[in-house]
Amino acid sequence: MARLDSFLQLVTEQGASDLHFCAGAVPTIRHDGQLVQLPFRKLTEQETKRFLLEILTDGQRERFNSKQDLDFVYSLDGVGRFRANYFRQARGVGAVFRIIPNSIPTLDQLAMPSAIRQLCDWKNGLVLVSGPTGAGKTTTLAAMVHEIATKTSRHIITIEDPIEFIHPTARSVITQRQVGVHVDTFAGALRSALRESPDVVVVGEMRDLETMSLALSAAETGVLVFGTLHTNSAASGINRIVDAAEEESREQVRSILSVLLRGIVAQHLVRRSTGEGRIAAVEVLVQNFAVSNLIRENKIHQIDGLLQSTESAGTGMMSLDNCLLRYLKKGEILLEDALAIATDPEYVREAASKMPEDW
Repeated sequence: MARLDSFLQLVTEQGASDLHFCAGAVPTIRHDGQLVQLPFRKLTEQETKRFLLEILTDGQRERFNSKQDLDFVYSLDGVGRFRANYFRQARGVGAVFRIIPNSIPTLDQLAMPSAIRQLCDWKNGLVLVSGPTGAGKTTTLAAMVHEIATKTSRHIITIEDPIEFIHPTARSVITQRQVGVHVDTFAGALRSALRESPDVVVVGEMRDLETMSLALSAAETGVLVFGTLHTNSAASGINRIVDAAEEESREQVRSILSVLLRGIVAQHLVRRSTGEGRIAAVEVLVQNFAVSNLIRENKIHQIDGLLQSTESAGTGMMSLDNCLLRYLKKGEILLEDALAIATDPEYVREAASKMPEDW
C-alpha cells in the first residue's frame, strides 16, 4: 500500500471531493466546496515528492519530468478512482486528486430539468456543457452520454483527458479514448473520429481554436457533438467560440453556430441549506428562432435577457437566476449562497423577498 493511499482513503471516508497535496502546505480536502486542513504537518518538498512519485509508473514519471505536469486516473482497490493532476509550483511538487464516483449518475439523480434530456434526442448539431472548474461539468456530460447509450443504438466516441467515468456496454457502442495515452491531442482524435462512423462525439474539453473548429466541422457532417467549456454562462460560452476564431472568420462562425447549436447547459454547484452536499444550479439555453437570430446578428449580449424574460416560458429554457429562485422557494439553498453566483444579484434578492407563488 502506497503511503499516499491512506490520505485518499480518508478523503473518501469524509465524503470530500478533492485532496490538495502540495509541498510547503498542510494536506487539505475540499468538502462541499469548502477547504478543510487535515490534522497533519506541513509537507516538506522531499517527502511530498516521495509520496507522489511512489504511485506513478515509469512512463508517468518520464512524462511528468519532461512536461512538468501530468493528468491521469489512479485506482485504489476497495476505495475508489481518482482523477489526478500533478504539477510543479514555487515550493516544489504538488497534486490535486478528485474522487470519481463509482457509478454514472442519471439525469434524474442529478435533478436536471427535462430540457437537458431533450438535448440528448438530437441526431446532429452541437451541445455545450459549461461552468467554472469544479462545477460538475464532467458528471453532467457523463449522465447525458449514459442517457443516449442506454436508450438508443448509436456509435459514441468520447475523447477525454483523462478518462474518468467508464461507460458500461449498453445499447450503443462506446469508444473511449484518452489524450496522451490513445491519442496525442484532442484535435488529432477528432480528425480520426470522423473516419470511424460516429453518431455522437464527446470532446472532454474544447481548449483551443483547432479543437473548436473541428468540433463545428464534425457537427456540420451530421454528427451530434458534445463539448465542455470553462465559461460561466450560455452567452459567454458562445462568445468563447466566436472570439477564438480569427477576426475575419467570426461572422462565419456565428452563422454556423446559429444553425448548428442545439443548446447550452451552464452550471454551478451550490451548497444545500442543510450544509450536507451541493446541488447543481443550471442555466439552459435551447435553440429556437430567437436564439439563432441573436447569434447570427451578433447580439449575443441579449441572450441573458431572453433567458430571464417570461417570453422563454414553455421553451425549456431557464436562466441561472430563475433556477436559484426555484431552489430558494423550496428551501434547498440559502439566499447568501444564491447571491454569490447569481448573474443579477439584485434581481434575485428582490424576487426572493417577494417570492411569488408562480415560481
